[in-house]
Amino acid sequence: QGVAQGRTWARPEAEAGAMVQGVVIEDGKIVVVDPATGEVVGRVPVSSAEEVGAVIARAKAAQVAWAERSLAERGALLKEACKKLAESQEELAKTIVKEMGKVLAEAIEEVGGAVAKDDFIDLVVEANKPIVMNEGKSIVIRQPHGVVSICAPWNFPADELLLLAIPALVAGNTVVVKPSEVAPMTGAKVMEALMAVLPSGVANLVQGDGVVGGALVQHPDVAMCAMTGSSATGKKIMESCSNSLKRLVLELGGKDPMVVFADADLDKAAEDAVAFSLMNCGQVCCSIERIYIEAGAKEVFEKKVVEKAKSWKVGNGFHAESKVGPLVSEMQRAMVAKHVDSAVSGGAKLLYKSDVPEGSGNFYPVTVLSNLKQEMEIQKEETFGPVVAIASFDGSESSAITLANDTPYGLAACVYSKDAAKARRVSRQIRAGQVGINSYPLAVAPLSCPWVGHKGSGFGYHSGPDGWRQFSMPQSLVSEEPLVEDTA
Repeated sequence: QGVAQGRTWARPEAEAGAMVQGVVIEDGKIVVVDPATGEVVGRVPVSSAEEVGAVIARAKAAQVAWAERSLAERGALLKEACKKLAESQEELAKTIVKEMGKVLAEAIEEVGGAVAKDDFIDLVVEANKPIVMNEGKSIVIRQPHGVVSICAPWNFPADELLLLAIPALVAGNTVVVKPSEVAPMTGAKVMEALMAVLPSGVANLVQGDGVVGGALVQHPDVAMCAMTGSSATGKKIMESCSNSLKRLVLELGGKDPMVVFADADLDKAAEDAVAFSLMNCGQVCCSIERIYIEAGAKEVFEKKVVEKAKSWKVGNGFHAESKVGPLVSEMQRAMVAKHVDSAVSGGAKLLYKSDVPEGSGNFYPVTVLSNLKQEMEIQKEETFGPVVAIASFDGSESSAITLANDTPYGLAACVYSKDAAKARRVSRQIRAGQVGINSYPLAVAPLSCPWVGHKGSGFGYHSGPDGWRQFSMPQSLVSEEPLVEDTA
């Protein structure tokens, strides 16, 4: 167990040294294993309790001076830091493949997004500018929280870290970042670029598991906690922060539905169903995990899905022909297998199962299932694997809405129909933060759209002007006379 500020956080399976996704600590170091080969590719020291406390103290000491810099200056320094990260772009992409297994093309795309942040930073700066009202007699300014702890995920270990850190830093906070223990080397490389450019103490790094994360979120000098990860971890963080009413931004899990009416463009729908069920080996919080096809189009749609799924080859992420890498861990592979096996034994139809490489590695075949029933485990719990999961519905709008909403989650959804009015009606009734109409929302949403988790998929949110502003607090300055405020 780890002790922080009078409370304890138990490490699951602590006696065996196991952590999230079965990662192991040996001799005070995270053992980083390539999920494609089983080879140890690194050992990363875990931050001690004393080190965590010292890092938070350093962040607190640096925060006031950082906040006194202008918005424009903070934004310019962050742009410079992202350009610094670009110097190691190729190495960073390869590190992602080694740590969590995604194919190199996807890793390159992620890193490309991480380093090309100028437009993003400009939008965040704009969202933090003062708002002048009442002929200049009232001004709403933004005040930083102070020290913000950030727990980054393993599935997008470079870009997601920055999507949380940049808004916090633009707002005038300092940050203490804990990368996922699954991808600590990626997180370290991103933070090295920030720390090389930003003033000392503004951006800080700690490494470890939930014990270290617990020490961060419970520390009295941490004013806000931001995390992307599982709903179970999010609930622990929320409970831990409740006594001190820390501000929270939590992006959590999902079980995202895709509704396909018979009048949809079935080729487009099948293409998206496969691509966004299998992207990143299905390990995306907003993966398509439940597909509902209108019964009258079921047979045609399923044939199209199977044909498209056959082009998604499973293999080592460094092999050019691979489109699906290994799952992040043996634990995750076992979870996906459990969902699929349970569904098939319960009457689901196995439409397709791909080959996988022989030998070691956490590879799982691309799988297409049909005839799924709503009560099945695979329809209720996050699968997080390369599975295209198909059920049917009667074609009515009411059934589509009921099935889509039959989940404790509410992250994203998709609705496909050539009847635009019908698609909009159904979309508006789905309890999800973002709904793609004849599209996948993550692929087409502009930077200014908020990324919101309804229900169990989040608390607070971190994108769009409203999301970026959650990393600061508004303060109203009011007077009977016009006020002058420097907005630079």
